[in-house]
Amino acid sequence: MDFTFTDEQRAAAEAAHTVFAAVAPDTVPSPALTHGPVADDFDRPLWRTLARADLLGLPVAPEHGGAGLDPLALCLVLRESAAALARVPLLETYAAAHTLQQHATDDLRADVLPRIATGDLVLTAASAGRTGHAPAPLAVTAHRNGTGWTLDGTHTAVPWAATADRVLLPAHTPAGQPVLALVPRTRTGIALADQISTTGERHAEIRLDAVPAEAPEVLTDPAAWDTLRDLLTTGTCALALGLGDRVLEMTSRYTATREQFGHPLATFQAVAVQTADRYIDLRAMEATLWQAAWRLTPGAAGPLPRAADIAVAKIWASEGVRRIVQTAQHLHGGFGADTDYALHRYHAWAKHLELSLGPAAAHEEALGDLLAAHAPG
Repeated sequence: MDFTFTDEQRAAAEAAHTVFAAVAPDTVPSPALTHGPVADDFDRPLWRTLARADLLGLPVAPEHGGAGLDPLALCLVLRESAAALARVPLLETYAAAHTLQQHATDDLRADVLPRIATGDLVLTAASAGRTGHAPAPLAVTAHRNGTGWTLDGTHTAVPWAATADRVLLPAHTPAGQPVLALVPRTRTGIALADQISTTGERHAEIRLDAVPAEAPEVLTDPAAWDTLRDLLTTGTCALALGLGDRVLEMTSRYTATREQFGHPLATFQAVAVQTADRYIDLRAMEATLWQAAWRLTPGAAGPLPRAADIAVAKIWASEGVRRIVQTAQHLHGGFGADTDYALHRYHAWAKHLELSLGPAAAHEEALGDLLAAHAPG
């Protein structure tokens, strides 16, 4: 497989690197110190900077003011954002915009996509369902009501929901068909209950009580939920890779300068072996991520469904990001727990990503089922 990036993909990654290089993760307070969310809103100035750099419109087609780039480019940008712990709904907006681009009506695309590209319309997406365990579309029912729809149910742990303009959320019809609804968070019948994530960011439980939705706001293509779910999942793997890259870099820099018994820690064999193992984790996370992201591009095919490649990426991302931050904390010693140093925030974000991806054992079981179902004969 040739994973050479195109000029457009590299340009997007370079632009993102320039923007996120100015973000300082250690300026955000620790969740343990705030006893609440680290901030009431996401980083609006950074969001405007991303818009000026034309990075918000990457998944949007050129006719709507975007670049029309594929999920590989989106994952490259997400990787850069995680290295800086960027407090913006980039993953959710990318996933929602890409899904709308693929599955929404012409009128809905013309209405929302140009404003997404300019940063004037902020989207988030629900994917955890009511409890975080059952399939997300089962959390909300969608009933036809004349020419429109009525939505009832609850989604938990929706990131940035308190300040995003619209929420793209999965639901199911009485016949069991998955649909997606794009609704304003201020729509009649919607109530938000504040939640706080492991990272200290504001999340919300969204309760829908007879919420009206116009027909164009509901995406009835059964593949729409698959598109949203798979890009959210693969994008989370990209975030884990970017975070792991930065943490290993911080660990390498610290062990190269911190001395014990008159020698840098990095010269001790036990330290070198641990950091080498984490480097192997990163390279495995990277290879499996690009394979999964490539499978999301139009026309990409393989011997197994793309769910298999995504499962492999989730296994490595979930396990790898945990091992990387644990090793970093171990090698930093007490310094890693200092709330004036950014490593404790990376650890919190890594735990959040690990929990979002789910346990590797569950993905290994799903992968085994796919392999058995598609075995020759």
